[in-house]
Formats: sequence, C-alpha cells, structure tokens
Amino acid sequence: MNHLVATPVEPLLSQTPRAPSRPLVIPAIGADGLLFPIEKLKAHEDGTLHLAVSIFVFCGPSLLIQQRAASKYHCGGLWANTCCTHPHWNEAPEDSARRRLYEELGLKLDLQPAHVVEYYAEVSNNLIEHERVQVYRADVASQNLAFDLAPEEVADVRWVDVRELKADAVTNPQLYAPWFKIYLARWHELGL
Repeated sequence: MNHLVATPVEPLLSQTPRAPSRPLVIPAIGADGLLFPIEKLKAHEDGTLHLAVSIFVFCGPSLLIQQRAASKYHCGGLWANTCCTHPHWNEAPEDSARRRLYEELGLKLDLQPAHVVEYYAEVSNNLIEHERVQVYRADVASQNLAFDLAPEEVADVRWVDVRELKADAVTNPQLYAPWFKIYLARWHELGL
C-alpha cells in the first residue's frame, strides 16, 4: 500500500486461534423489531438485518486499520476499520467489542460507545452485510501498541491519517471492504 501515508507496525502473530470454531449464532432483527437467533452465515447469505459492532482506535488524527486475512470467508485481503464483529446470541454489544478486539489484535482498551448506524452492502462470495452497528471508539497515547495478531483473522495493521484514508478510499476503492467505504463516506454519522 505505498500510496497511503501510514505507519507500519511490527505485530506478533499468535500461534493459537482465539476465535470460536463452532457455527456462530448472532442476534438478527425481525420486521417487528424483536431480536431472534440466526446462524451468522445464513444471515449473510439471506441479507437478514442483524446486530454488529465496529471499533475505531485513534492515536491523534491517525486511525488504526486492519487488513483482513486472505483466508476470511468474505473480503479477504481488504482493508477495514480497526475491528468488526457480531455479538453472540445473548452477548452484550460492548462485551462482544472487547472480546473481538482482543481475539483479533490482542488489545484490551477502554471503548467508548459512539453512534448506531445501519447499512446494507453486497460483499464478496455472494454474501450480504445488512447490519445495525454499534460504533465504539478508543483513543491511545502512542502508536506503539503490543499487538498480537490472530493470523486467521488479520494480515496486517497500519496507522493512517483519516483525511488521507478518505481520499485513498475514493482513489483506490478496490483496496477497502465495502462497509469501511460506507463508513468513510458517512463519517459524520459515526459520532467519532
């Protein structure tokens, strides 16, 4: 990614997967507004509206972004915000955000809730992300964090100035996950 002005980091690669291996059941949102359990893959195959969380870690004007592992079931190799996930059925969104930030990046940070946004995006492999997302923000004093990347989830991480990131996503959209491009285009709605 030579076209981005970014600060590369030297992450450790975890040898032990920290993510569950069983099919994940997540909360979907019915037409009546009530939550119901659905298997994560089915929600993405059918485009069912479901709950999600997105985390944005900042160090001043720089945002920590991650490159998804090439082996991910959709959007492998693309750049996205710091971390995204789905709450497990009966798991609070904040708990899922903390859990996933640790599972993917080995980080334990103080997360502050921002806004809730909803989007619909067709992603790779004929899957659909139709999500109501609780956005979280964390601020750190230094870019020198002790990362422990889960290689089955994350290929790389970088610190990038948000203004330059927005411009690059317009110039090179093929490098970014569909939901991340939506977030960058609707930045003012995120409450960050």
